Amino acid sequence: MNTTPDLSRAEWVKSSYSGNGGGNCVEWAPAYANSGVVPVRDSKDPDRPALVFEPSTWSSFVAAVQHDGFRTV
Repeated sequence: MNTTPDLSRAEWVKSSYSGNGGGNCVEWAPAYANSGVVPVRDSKDPDRPALVFEPSTWSSFVAAVQHDGFRTV
C-alpha cells in the first residue's frame, strides 16, 4: 500500500529556520497535515521525492529543534 500522497500540486513553504542565503532550506506542505501526513523536502532539490512523516513524529522533531535538542558532532 502506498501512503505517499500525490504531491504534484503541493504548495511548499520554506521553514522559518532556513536562512535567506539559500543554504540549508527545508520546505513542507502544510495543506497535507490534516490528511495525516507531513511532506518535507529539500528546496535545493525539489524534484527528488519528499520525505513523509506522521504529524506526531514531525511535531516531536520540530520541538527538539526549537529546544536545541540536537548536539553537533
